[in-house]
Parts: sequence; C-alpha cells; structure tokens
Amino acid sequence: MTVIGFHASHEQVHPLQLLEAVRQAEQVGFTAAMCSDHFSPWSERQGHSGFAWSWLGAALQATDLPFGVVNAPGQRYHPAIIGQAMATLTAMYPGRFWAALGTGEASNEHITGAVWPRKDVRNERLRECVDVLRGLFAGEEVSHDGLVTVDRAKLWTRPEVPPPLIAAAVSAKTAAWAAEWSDGLATVLQPKEALQGVIEAYRGAGGTGPLVLQVHLSYAEDDEQALQIAHDQWRTNVFDPPVCWDLDHIALFDEIGEKVAPEDLHGPVLVSSDPARHAAWIDELAALGFDEVYLHHVGQEQAEFLDVFGDKVLPQLDVTRKLAA
Repeated sequence: MTVIGFHASHEQVHPLQLLEAVRQAEQVGFTAAMCSDHFSPWSERQGHSGFAWSWLGAALQATDLPFGVVNAPGQRYHPAIIGQAMATLTAMYPGRFWAALGTGEASNEHITGAVWPRKDVRNERLRECVDVLRGLFAGEEVSHDGLVTVDRAKLWTRPEVPPPLIAAAVSAKTAAWAAEWSDGLATVLQPKEALQGVIEAYRGAGGTGPLVLQVHLSYAEDDEQALQIAHDQWRTNVFDPPVCWDLDHIALFDEIGEKVAPEDLHGPVLVSSDPARHAAWIDELAALGFDEVYLHHVGQEQAEFLDVFGDKVLPQLDVTRKLAA
C-alpha cells in the first residue's frame, strides 16, 4: 500500500492557483502533498517562486492533507529560523508536516552573497543544522560555533512531537551518509537501477523510516502535446549533479536548456497521454519499495491533470492514506 501524493511546484504556479490545485488534489483522491522551496525558478518560462512557508500554513488550513517540503538549511535559511517555522506548523497541525533536508542549489542560495561551498562542506554544514534542529525541538537552549553559528536559541512554542526530518538524496553515496541522522529518505525519479541503489545504500547503512519518491510527469490529450509541455517547462531540469547544484542563475539554466532536444525529456519525465501507462509506471516505481510517491505534472496548468488522474489513474493504484507523523 503506497501513499500517492501531489507535488506543488512553486517555481511554476502562482501560489493562489497552487492553493486551488492542492484543494482539488484532495478532492480527486490524492492522500498527501509536498512542495518545493525555491527562491528562483529554473527558467524564465516557469516564471514564479512563491515563499513556501507562507503557503504551507494556508495549504494546511485549506485541506486535511499532510504536507512535506524540501528545504536546505544553512545558507539562505538559518537553522534556528527554519526550526521555528517547522515547530510552529507542527504545533498548529500535529502529525501533518515533515521536511526533507538537503544541501541545496546555488541558484537559490547565492542570494545571501555568501560563498557557495564544496559538496563535502555543504554536507558537513547540513549535519550541523540537523543537530541544531534536534536540540531546538527537544526544548534545549542551543549555541553552536561551526559552519553555522547559533547563540542561545530556544524555541518557546514547540509541538509535542517534533516533525520528521528526512534526508533528500539523489546518489547512493549521499543516501548512505544520511542514514545515521535522518527519519526517512526522499529522492527523485531516476532509472530503476539507480533508485534501487539509493534504497539499498540507505537501508544497508541502517537508515529507517519511509522511502519517498518525487516523480516528474507530463500529461496531455496527445503524446506530442505532452512532450511539448515537458520540453517547454522542464528542459532546464534534466542535468545531473553537479551542474544542477552549481549553476547560480536562471539565465545559465536557460542557456544550457537550449541544447536539450524534446526527446531528451523522456526518462527524466514520464511523458504520455495514456492514463493507463502513467498508472503502470507509478505502480512499477512503488513496487521498488517506496512508501510514498508524489506526482509532479510539469505543466503549469494543473486542473486537467488532476481531474484525469483522479478519475483514471488513482483508481488503478493501491492508494492508501498517509498516517500522522
């Protein structure tokens, strides 16, 4: 039994329209949701980037769904500040919020003017942030001097049960590293062999908790239109690390995206006009061992996707409701 959730892409959709979309997602049968947390979109064509934390409060109030967010503490977000945000949401909506923590991308983090560190340094910084967050959620007064600095921070409003902090990992190496500190693992669509390697690395290193997968897909009434949507909206997102981590401006993504042909979107995005094919793809991915699968239609128009998937895809899947965290 797998939770099938809706992914809300702040980079592509105005936050008010995204709120309507998540309401619709609940109505058509999705049982959970998650969202991105960006300062910048991946392309001029996407054209949005609402503040995830304002939106999450509204979305949790507007629905009964549990929500997750992908977050990178340490540079754009001071861990004490983001810890306060997490604690407040969890205190208001117990059991309905989780965060997937990663090391971030330069395109979002460069805005502070700080140097963008090497990946190993970013990992170390994230690990320090996790310890700060755990201490704050435990009610401690936290001081820390390292890659992040915290001076006598204490959360005065805390939830009875802290939110799960799961690891956002693309590679097997990062998944194994994160097993020691995380409450679960979130990753993104890759070839099945790569996904199996990520799962095995995490579990093999002692990682526990749910396995979460974000799936990019494109649906339209015909295959050509579905591919056109994917190419228009997501061609700047097909690059493997470290390119996607280290490019620091939207203009650079648009420049390299010009070299991506439409057919290159097959693989990074599940492209089809056939709901049954999408259902089969999702079922195969869930069978790898994922507890939660979040579907991201890469088009900016979400209503048709939600209607069709609610009517023709979700009924073909063994959908379950996500338990409270």
